[in-house]
Amino acid sequence: MPNENNLSLDQSVNLLRAAGESTRLRLLALLSETDLTVSDLIEILGQSQPRISRHLKLLTEAGLLERYQEGAWAYFRLVDQGTGSGLVHSIIQQFDPTDKDIERDTERLKMIRKKRAAQASEYFSSNAGDWDKIRSLHIDEASVETAMLEMVGETRINTMLDLGTGTGRILELFSGIFEKGVGIDASRDMLSVARSRLDEVNLSRVQTRQGDLYILPTPTSSFDLVTIHQVLHYLEDPLGAIKEAAKALVPKGRLLIVDFAPHELDFLRENHAHLRLGFSEEHMNDWLSEAGLKLRLVKHLKPKNKQAKDALTVSLWLAEK
Repeated sequence: MPNENNLSLDQSVNLLRAAGESTRLRLLALLSETDLTVSDLIEILGQSQPRISRHLKLLTEAGLLERYQEGAWAYFRLVDQGTGSGLVHSIIQQFDPTDKDIERDTERLKMIRKKRAAQASEYFSSNAGDWDKIRSLHIDEASVETAMLEMVGETRINTMLDLGTGTGRILELFSGIFEKGVGIDASRDMLSVARSRLDEVNLSRVQTRQGDLYILPTPTSSFDLVTIHQVLHYLEDPLGAIKEAAKALVPKGRLLIVDFAPHELDFLRENHAHLRLGFSEEHMNDWLSEAGLKLRLVKHLKPKNKQAKDALTVSLWLAEK
């Protein structure tokens, strides 16, 4: 029975013609592994910028690649939806990994990934002190992650979106239940950390993109699960971000928010850019309702030393569209 992804003969010919050149096939193979810039691809293939750019332009116009901007850098990725994606993935799967060009490209891609990892490690090290100080104020992260997994459950889903993805850890955490994951973050430096981490665990099913949480660069009604982990307290307009997250959900899709319960630690505002000192259950319920979501489950994880004046409680809210 035909479906929306079936190709006509003319469409098939056009896609095969667009892909049917050795450099373009090599580009498709590389971009099926990870998102790369023109500079990355020049370094891997050893070809000129005009040549690489021309091939990328043809593949993008044919609908086989997607181009997106992060500051001054343009990234390319292989499309994973639409009429051409199935055909291209089928072709790539037939490539001989011992082919001399494919083998050389793979080795050079590994070098690019190592370079990313080194840059990410340097950035993470220079900022880890602040993050560790904040984490020491509340329950250990492993307990928070366990609670997140328990709330969402083990049922398989098609798509997940992580807002303010940071290091990409939450996408890694839920990778066992989704087919495709997308992480959005405003910081290019943090996206570098995320890409490095996701490369290390070989999560090619995950994409990361720079974007505004108030105007998401993703289609509406497209995700089964959206997560916002320790992000809302940095935002001027948490409700605006929640409403935008709700738009991204499919009907019956779920939103999981993890953040702090109300507290009085002003130094987090002064020294660590926290704009909100936690969120009450009542306040969050009102916001979720305004966004068209129904609160289904709430958990509060209290720190071990409940008497400490600087102890923080981590709250988790699971809502459904």
